[in-house]
Amino acid sequence: MLSKNQIKFITNLKQKKFRLQHGLFVVEGVKTINELLQSDLELESLYATESFKVNAIDAEVISESELNRISFLKTPNKALAIFKIPNSKPVDFNELIVALDDVRDPGNLGTIIRLCDWFGVKNLVCSKETVDCFNPKVIQATMGSITRVNITYLELTDFLKQVKLPIFGTFMNGTSVYSTDLENKGILVLGNEANGISNEIESCITKKISIPRFGDLQTTESLNVATAAAIFLSEFKRR
Repeated sequence: MLSKNQIKFITNLKQKKFRLQHGLFVVEGVKTINELLQSDLELESLYATESFKVNAIDAEVISESELNRISFLKTPNKALAIFKIPNSKPVDFNELIVALDDVRDPGNLGTIIRLCDWFGVKNLVCSKETVDCFNPKVIQATMGSITRVNITYLELTDFLKQVKLPIFGTFMNGTSVYSTDLENKGILVLGNEANGISNEIESCITKKISIPRFGDLQTTESLNVATAAAIFLSEFKRR
């Protein structure tokens, strides 16, 4: 049985400042928990509404009502785990890197992490304004890919000014990605959902690229940032 203090502690992990203070984050759902348990991440606690055992780890069995009280989901999924936040590894500059400038939507970030995993991009660098990758909604959207992508939060402008690689910025008025010479080493920058890439980051861009519109009316304002990421990454890797 969970104590009031345990319940309060777990629910407080929804807040970024609390996650950072304790170095912990929440994962929900049997499938995602299984995947994280098989990674290098360190488990802190594991709760489930029924017998649940992976890698010789037994879950603390709790009632459905207790799970409802600690879950961040509308429909809790049998199990909830708390893992320790890992330290970021050094960024590898010998391959394509994805950089995010102020991406705020947890679902978008989670999907972009999955896309990095799918297309073999091992390093994702994020501005400090980008949503926390250990936000419960982000974790849910990654479906376990969080374990295979090295995510680093930093002062993005300073980072881009220091690198000696081509920096591809995604813009509505850039050169078509289909006619641009793409390289397997470089940085692909994606911007904020509403405002795109900031002026400060734009000054660091060496090549502006875009996805051309093929619709007859040409009235669609823009693509969702995660959708755009999929198209750009597919084109980089196709080459």
